[in-house]
Amino acid sequence: MDMMVSTLQQQRAVTEQLRREAAIKRIPVSVAVSDIIKYINEHEQEDCLLVGFSSQKVNPFREKSSCTVL
Repeated sequence: MDMMVSTLQQQRAVTEQLRREAAIKRIPVSVAVSDIIKYINEHEQEDCLLVGFSSQKVNPFREKSSCTVL
């Protein structure tokens, strides 16, 4: 009997999760892609990987100099 109650509870949880997922507002992929392209075009001047860095000191990807003691 406990197994049936547990199974019933699991099925109710699955049903509730599916209801939550079905209620999510969705947009077509074409709209999402056009929004992404618009965002990228509006912010490309701020993208350091596209326009570079103003100086090497602000570049977080530069190779760190190592200090060697002789």
